[in-house]
Amino acid sequence: MGYKKASDVLPNELVLVIQKYFDGDYLYIPRKRGNELAWGEKNGTRKTINDRNQSIGTKYSNGISKEQLAAEYHLSIKSIERIIYKKA
Repeated sequence: MGYKKASDVLPNELVLVIQKYFDGDYLYIPRKRGNELAWGEKNGTRKTINDRNQSIGTKYSNGISKEQLAAEYHLSIKSIERIIYKKA
């Protein structure tokens, strides 16, 4: 989430009205209902993790051990097992 200067993106009249109620501090404006993004969708993290998990599942199906996968992906064996069993 990045900060934007209100005077750069809002009409001056609106900035003056907002300052009347909330002057000189940070204000969070939530997304409109229906425009929400799930965790990791905006920056691609969710896709990256899903792709990684898919790769782990495929490699495990092809005979790579949990220990080898844990070392390759820098994850615990327990995490590898969660990913494998979730894909099954």
